[in-house]
Amino acid sequence: MSDIAAKVGVSHATVSLVLNEAPGKRVSQKMRTHVLAVAEELGYQKTTPVNGPIGGIIVLLIDDLMASHHAAPLIEGVREAAEERGLAAITVVTGGQVEFAEVILDYLGRRQIIGVVYATLITQLAPVLPSKLANYPTVLLNCHQQRAEFSSIIPGDLAGGFAATETLIKAGHRRIAMIDAGKERLEASRDRLSGYRQALTTYDIAVDPELIVSGAWSLDLGREKMLQLLDLPSPPTGVFCFSDRVAMGAYDAIRLRGLKIPEDISVVGFDDDSLARKILPPLTTLKLPHEDMGQWAVAELLEKVAQPKKPPVRLKMECPLILRASVARLVKARGDSS
Repeated sequence: MSDIAAKVGVSHATVSLVLNEAPGKRVSQKMRTHVLAVAEELGYQKTTPVNGPIGGIIVLLIDDLMASHHAAPLIEGVREAAEERGLAAITVVTGGQVEFAEVILDYLGRRQIIGVVYATLITQLAPVLPSKLANYPTVLLNCHQQRAEFSSIIPGDLAGGFAATETLIKAGHRRIAMIDAGKERLEASRDRLSGYRQALTTYDIAVDPELIVSGAWSLDLGREKMLQLLDLPSPPTGVFCFSDRVAMGAYDAIRLRGLKIPEDISVVGFDDDSLARKILPPLTTLKLPHEDMGQWAVAELLEKVAQPKKPPVRLKMECPLILRASVARLVKARGDSS
């Protein structure tokens, strides 16, 4: 798959989605045809089980449903991909309790379980996993391991942070701030901040510590941190926010100061929250590919069923950039009278 990806010029995840016939519109029909042609050219052959599992159950173990706008795409991706293959997907919320997950697997193990998708709402190194996962083909969704025992897929948050910042740079901005969640346990927070830093250094722009403010994971905190940035002697002309909710708070702060988006300040968010396209101006953001990740997880799980000795893979799926009206080209820096 890596050879195919290199020759086509796409990611390993894209090739896997095509070869495993994962449903969805993420990959165009033209790209699917191209990938399949290159696969045939390179002699790729997919192994399928002689008596494939039909009418079986895939168990989705998920730790939480509090952030429902993130949970729904993960669940829907798994459900849709299972249904496409004539399988049933049962979702069980464990509350992060390993003992409960063990009991559920014991109970459902007396049914026709094909495999397990183990998911977390927060992208992270996998917590303590139920020991009974060793009894089933398993794929980790939105979490991963340091030493890969199971295949896993997470969003490409670092590349997303880079793309968000690069969008502002290419629009002519040099005073670019980041409003970060600042939660050490949040892998997404660390990676998006790293992507922001990498984009600046790639374009030979100094990383200014006063333009990085941490501790924002809600609309109210986004407003507070944006006001802090606007109080700087030389405020930013562009800001990358950890999430769309934080960006909405930044919108409030910018308007409270009598400024306009994007004429005075350009804003980029992350997540593609359902409100991101409805606020004015609609928010430029990065889309979390949760539904596509769920579909890939099912495809990878069935590959493991077909080939029990298939080594685990670790993938990061791209977060597509959604360009909307919150970013404008910088004509001149604020206060520049030239």
